[in-house]
Amino acid sequence: MRYLNQDCLQRTSNAEFRDRRPYPWVALEDSLTPEGHEALRQSLPDVGGFNRMVGIKRAYGQAPHDRYLLHYRPSLNVSAPWAEFIAELKGAQYQSFLRRMLGAHNFILTFEWYYAWEGCAVSPHCDAARKIATHIFYFNTEQDWQPAWGGEILILDSGRRFRTHSAPSFDDLEVAAKLEPWGNESLFFQRTPHSWHGVRPLQCPPGNLRKLFIVTVNVPNFQVWWRQVRGKDPDGFRIRPEKAAAA
Repeated sequence: MRYLNQDCLQRTSNAEFRDRRPYPWVALEDSLTPEGHEALRQSLPDVGGFNRMVGIKRAYGQAPHDRYLLHYRPSLNVSAPWAEFIAELKGAQYQSFLRRMLGAHNFILTFEWYYAWEGCAVSPHCDAARKIATHIFYFNTEQDWQPAWGGEILILDSGRRFRTHSAPSFDDLEVAAKLEPWGNESLFFQRTPHSWHGVRPLQCPPGNLRKLFIVTVNVPNFQVWWRQVRGKDPDGFRIRPEKAAAA
């Protein structure tokens, strides 16, 4: 089975992407094949295997980003569709899409699933400098997520009035675009010093989850190199066992 919709990727204009304001971003419709999207949706990892991230302090006074988080490692046991999809993301065609869109040739991908519940929010922020771009795939449908519950990803315009390392509120920023988080769509955006984005608090009933899969495109800077030396991936998660202490 094929998962990525190659027609969608190929018709996405890198020139229009780079010229987009307030920073490069594009909403991709039908970014996966219909069969691939449904197979992935039906075999999403169970939330019981996730870490529940609540109240974790963020730098620069930004509010916590509460969520369930599952970080992909090669040793992680995932369903066959997800293993095949991740292999496709590591393959030549998707890598070619990234190089064309970003003008970059040397990068490292990491993968995470994010599930969020009632009240969870993503405060306005710009990603870390090691993250050259992010690709967010949606896995809710109109049958299991209602517009009144919110969850839209907000592309925010700061007018370049705020430093990256600061904590403006939603009211301090202009909403340049509001992207509904369901259906066979995805958001691809490039990190810049003013690539502010966020999600207002969810208003879904208890028991409902907003489900995303996130591909992070990391540039191999000093931070990434130093984490690799210590056996960690670019996100800081250990990818090989620690050496036993000497007797």
